[in-house]
Amino acid sequence: MKKETKLNILAIVIFIGLLFVFNKTFDSYKIRILNLCAIYIVLGLSMNLINGFTGLFTLGHAGFMAVGAYTSALLTMSPAMKEMNFFLKPIVPWLANVEWPFLPALIMAGVMAGIVGFLIGAPILKLRDDYLAIATLGFGEILRVIFTNTQSLTNGALGLKSVPNYTNVWWSFGTAIFTIIFMVFLIKGSYGRALKAIREDEIAAEAMGINLFKHKVMSFVMGAFFAGVGGALLGNLLGTIDPMMFRFILTFNILLIVVLGGIGSITGTVISAVVVTVAMEGLRVLDGDIDIGSFHIEGIPGMRMVVFSVLLMLVILFYNQGLMGTNELTWNRILGKKRLQKSLERQVK
Repeated sequence: MKKETKLNILAIVIFIGLLFVFNKTFDSYKIRILNLCAIYIVLGLSMNLINGFTGLFTLGHAGFMAVGAYTSALLTMSPAMKEMNFFLKPIVPWLANVEWPFLPALIMAGVMAGIVGFLIGAPILKLRDDYLAIATLGFGEILRVIFTNTQSLTNGALGLKSVPNYTNVWWSFGTAIFTIIFMVFLIKGSYGRALKAIREDEIAAEAMGINLFKHKVMSFVMGAFFAGVGGALLGNLLGTIDPMMFRFILTFNILLIVVLGGIGSITGTVISAVVVTVAMEGLRVLDGDIDIGSFHIEGIPGMRMVVFSVLLMLVILFYNQGLMGTNELTWNRILGKKRLQKSLERQVK
């Protein structure tokens, strides 16, 4: 077994041990932030696959998340709970008595989002850049409007309440680790190299024999699949979903994670997802009154977003390609830096 593989396994084992400790010692608020970190890792990687590695600028992620969240919620809710939710108009008969365990519902959420991704992506992937972004944004909004107006299927604008809270740190981080491993193997493989070639120059990639339509659709469907899984985890974490949750602002948050981490970097997306999620919660203190000794600062609602935006601007000014650019954090790089530090320390002595 290669040294790098052993270190990866060791890191995963240590991380699982830390998760066990966090799960035992953290309160429910901190556990919720941990779960959100993992969910945003999945969502960030799913968007980075399309935007970063394939070079397709899509803004329809919130729509795929909605498909996943509603699919998982409807499959995991008990028949009694569905009857309580659908009091204005009864649910469609073929869904009324369905109740699945969480894992099959999670997979089905991804599959349904992937199917929608294929139906949306196949006709519009000939578009490029801004035109593709606008088209995907439009389809995302269409999906939201459909969810709002299909009363007997999604309960319309009322949304779904009392969705079972199956999402915990093991489900969320298990899915995040699986997504990271899948992305690493995909990008290192021949499909990943083909996607990067399409990103760099479509004409040259086609001249080399790469089927543009096949690879673009594959990337779009896989991105939609993981976005659906992320949406399902989010729905089963929050316990309630409605169409207004899946507006463009949600896509913007994921895009922010991708750009901040580095378009085309897996480790950058992981780092960025954790930093952004923790910072968004940590800065909430700025929205309320602050007392520093005898000095009192009156709280201004929304101040945390101002400070957060300023911090983001500073980061982008100094790292205009994101925190990692297109680079990855590898063991060789980490150990190489340590060796360099030891060498410098010896020289100083």
